[in-house]
Amino acid sequence: MAHVEDWPALAELADRCGVAREYWDWQGHHVPVTVETVQALLGALDIDASTDETVHAALADLDETPWRRTLPAVTVGRAGHPVEVLLHVPHGDPLALQVVTEDGAVVDATQVEHWTPPREVDGRLIGEARFVLAPDLPTGYHRLRAISREKAREGLLILAPDRIDLPEDLAHQVWGVMTQLYSVRSRDSWGVGDLADLATQARWAAGLGADFVLVNPLHAAEPVPPVEDSPYLPTSRRYLNPLYLRVTDVPELAALPKKQRAKVEAYAAGPFDDEDGLLDRQASYAAKLAALDLVHAAPRTPARERSFEAFLADQGPELHQFSIWCALAEHLAGDDWPEELGDPGSPEVAVLARKLAHRVRFFGWLQWLCDEQLAAAQAATVEAGMSIGLVTDLAVGVHPAGAEVWTLGPALARGVTVGAPPDAFNQRGQDWSQPPWRPDVLAEMGYAPYRAVLRAALRHAGGVRIDHVMGLFRLWCIPQGAAPAEGAYLRYDHEALVSILLLEAERAGGFVVGEDLGVVEPFVRDYLAGRGVLGTSILWFENEGGAPRPPETWRELCLASVTTHDLPPTAGYLAGDHVRLRDSLGLLTRPVEQELLESAHEQETFRSLLRERGLLNEGAGEEETVAALHRLLAGAPSRLLGVALTDLVGDRRTQNQPGTHREYPNWRIPLSGPDGTKLLLEDLVDLDRPRRLARYLPDTP
Repeated sequence: MAHVEDWPALAELADRCGVAREYWDWQGHHVPVTVETVQALLGALDIDASTDETVHAALADLDETPWRRTLPAVTVGRAGHPVEVLLHVPHGDPLALQVVTEDGAVVDATQVEHWTPPREVDGRLIGEARFVLAPDLPTGYHRLRAISREKAREGLLILAPDRIDLPEDLAHQVWGVMTQLYSVRSRDSWGVGDLADLATQARWAAGLGADFVLVNPLHAAEPVPPVEDSPYLPTSRRYLNPLYLRVTDVPELAALPKKQRAKVEAYAAGPFDDEDGLLDRQASYAAKLAALDLVHAAPRTPARERSFEAFLADQGPELHQFSIWCALAEHLAGDDWPEELGDPGSPEVAVLARKLAHRVRFFGWLQWLCDEQLAAAQAATVEAGMSIGLVTDLAVGVHPAGAEVWTLGPALARGVTVGAPPDAFNQRGQDWSQPPWRPDVLAEMGYAPYRAVLRAALRHAGGVRIDHVMGLFRLWCIPQGAAPAEGAYLRYDHEALVSILLLEAERAGGFVVGEDLGVVEPFVRDYLAGRGVLGTSILWFENEGGAPRPPETWRELCLASVTTHDLPPTAGYLAGDHVRLRDSLGLLTRPVEQELLESAHEQETFRSLLRERGLLNEGAGEEETVAALHRLLAGAPSRLLGVALTDLVGDRRTQNQPGTHREYPNWRIPLSGPDGTKLLLEDLVDLDRPRRLARYLPDTP
């Protein structure tokens, strides 16, 4: 295959568009990217790179595009630092630049010397001027107003904090529980852990000394069954999944006639697990939707009605459009969408939306209920004494046929999907099937969709975890039909994306954890730490030269844990379950015996360290070893310690095996004890094992 280095013009175009021409794999090998892959990624950005002529035309267009507009659509800077803005107007025209702040104040920018020859663009001679903004402008979303002889033009100015300060509660080390909410069921939750269970689980964890609960993504899935099992493949990251609603907590249930309430009780009876004892989201959600249909018909009090209308107004036209998508998806019942319904602004969509107005309102109502119950869960964490409360998880992308793709249109690239190159835990690479943001369109939109997603994640939380935080810097993009290993990295304006993230976190009073595991460029961790973003450390991955890194040398700005949801619980890891599982699924490229030997050797290095420190006795069993590993973890300076709920109760089974879809029941494993017996939320209070492990974790001062 031809490589890009043999085509200099294409190499330049790739560089300027953020398409990487090479990368270094997980074993440190240099891998050049093929011409075909680069062309496919450029094509996803609507750039024709098929011939030398089209490549040169694209380069010329990149040169001239900034000169065709007076000022950029968006300028992102850091408060307290000079921000430069280049403006373009007909040569010789007088020009002024003002900042109009969010509170309406007008501040003049200063023009500075900048000699650049004028350029002829589209038959006109265009000049370039440079302005510097005052460094004492406040953080926020402001407007730039350029005034020339022709007319005034405006652009968005985003000023972010240089660094986000951690909350006072993180001045010392705290620990929390990492949970997969759907797997932790109660007798009242209709087969899937719900938001009321989240509040109960938080109270229980607070009783052990935990200060936060890190929960799996709660993003919206499909509006009706069948729904996607993976919380990391939502239809929208801005809205919540009604699967997590506690139907019996909806106040209007009490207003139903006796016969209707009896129907709701019948729906609550289940059964909700499938024949293999796995979670069955389809059965649970079907029952909840049927019950919620009945409750929706019940009258609301005037106060409740005002609250609902205020929520709809606050969420604006975006929620209305999402609700229309939900109603259309329900109406089409799994059929292919006609072409005329593919455009949210089409007359056909408007006609059908009016016809389905009742269902549109129903899906908006579900989001109101979700918002209420999530807010109640966060309030419960605070009432229980947690200093942080909920930490939400933001998925890296969305379903290729979901609401976000329909509503955002060109903001998401077509013809490529996001994934991961081969690594030690999935040696064939991964294709997550998610379309990536288009960096050019996102900037033209003032990053509005991205800002909305962040705002939703922080709305009822003390912090947010950004899954695959490298996605703010670059994403591994795979051309449609290609193998995961045949992709390339697409780069993003990380300065803009991280700055907006910090601005939204500052406004919400929260903090940010970036999941920076796997193949990470060397500068990324330092850059994020310099801006106050916490990293992620997994005990098993903290090694150097074949030996465990002493926890005292770990990062301070970090969420540290023994395991993660993409690995088995620690009991299963110690048993080598992760190796045998990957072997059974055909994910290994080396013999299973070799992988097991390497895993056993790795574990023995940690056991040796534990014994050296007096944390583990010879011949210790599984529970003692899990506890000793967490004692070791508590010796790290990391501000946050995450303890998997599965480790607290001794569960063994993997929640998710990366790189698989139907080959393994990902995200359908119910919480169980060491012997495989299913545990309900009510069972946790009687368990001694969590209390024994919690004794080794830091106390809240």
